[in-house]
Amino acid sequence: MTEHTNKQFDADLESVRSQFLQMGGVVEAMIQEAIDALASGDLALVEKVREREKEVNRHEVEIDESISRILARHQPTAIDLRMLMAVSKMLTDMERSGDEAEKVATVARRIHESELRHIPVIELRHMAANVRTMLHQALDAFARLDPILAAAVVRSDKEVDKEWKGALRHLITYMIEDPRTISRAIDMIFIARALERIGDHAKNMSERVIYMVKGADVRHTGVKNTERLARGEEDTPASQDE
Repeated sequence: MTEHTNKQFDADLESVRSQFLQMGGVVEAMIQEAIDALASGDLALVEKVREREKEVNRHEVEIDESISRILARHQPTAIDLRMLMAVSKMLTDMERSGDEAEKVATVARRIHESELRHIPVIELRHMAANVRTMLHQALDAFARLDPILAAAVVRSDKEVDKEWKGALRHLITYMIEDPRTISRAIDMIFIARALERIGDHAKNMSERVIYMVKGADVRHTGVKNTERLARGEEDTPASQDE
């Protein structure tokens, strides 16, 4: 962020920045606890995730109010206005990431409160670790104003998409081969889909970081063009160079 003679303005901007990072830390914890609940059946973790979701919602409201106050009281420069606009958009993605983590925890509860029979064996911990890393890196890119790291998160989303499609194929195969697995397989599809969406939200936030730092809108430009723009190079026609 830029330096200002108005110390209150600087303090207000830093408050928005630090509170957003705190909110992100809560969502990171929710993802880990939700996956741990799925693996262990520890229903206390499910309740912890639900409580954290309330905290995430409080952060969202407070940051929204802070941004509105800053815009009303000050006249942000272009770069500061980009930061505030970016955070306003990123808030939605972060809150929805928390919603997805809560969905994982809710389905984990349903699975473990059932008879635990006919559960298809599928490994989702690697996918969960990937999306949690993506979220962490998106937050790190925001904290350090690092467009290169943000572009790396955008590329990582491709791998998560592949994992989601692979999980879906495996689960459909389970249901075809053994109809007794249908109910639990659908639960696992919900979980895999929630993880994939968290990856999408991390990607969206990373694209906002690039916009914030470079002033370039990299949405729908392709991964390689995103990486070029993050490095400050010229965009190329979207030949879909993924």
